[in-house]
Amino acid sequence: MPAFDSLPIDWTHKLPTIIPLAEIDPELVESLLDAAFGKDRTERTAYKVREGMEMLEGLSVAAVDMAENELLGSLQCWPAALTDEAGKMHPMIMVGPVAVHPDCQRQGIGQAMIAAMLKELHREESLPLVMIGDPAYYDRFFGFSPERTGGWTLPGPWDPDRLLVRAPNDAVLPEKGKLGPWTKAKTV
Repeated sequence: MPAFDSLPIDWTHKLPTIIPLAEIDPELVESLLDAAFGKDRTERTAYKVREGMEMLEGLSVAAVDMAENELLGSLQCWPAALTDEAGKMHPMIMVGPVAVHPDCQRQGIGQAMIAAMLKELHREESLPLVMIGDPAYYDRFFGFSPERTGGWTLPGPWDPDRLLVRAPNDAVLPEKGKLGPWTKAKTV
């Protein structure tokens, strides 16, 4: 029987442990977000969409290296709503930011965090998920698409191709509306 070090397994690449983000010091999360997106990140439109809302703790997760006691990534979810032309609010969950430390990107950490978040949702009870992100990546792995968001607006500048939604095909989504905070939201 061969020794463990002679087995053809890359032990240096292992997925982190996913834990609730609420267990992480908020200052560490802010430092991670600065490293991943820059210190001017709070000026982005996504921050206006969730302005005044509290993070949905039951869906927000962190990726940690337990052996090194290091935060490698964070994923936050927020209550949001699409307000249609008649003024009716359609509740949604805004996913993001999905942040992975620059030294750890392209190792599956973001995918692991999104998969963990999606596991917490019950398909038959789930609200539509919305995010601003790379459509090629998020559609390929998780079914987020810009196909149904073409008539939506945001409270600031955005690239329409990067406004993505993940919802069942039969979900009733307004063709037109403005995305913003879901002021009537309750935490998940």
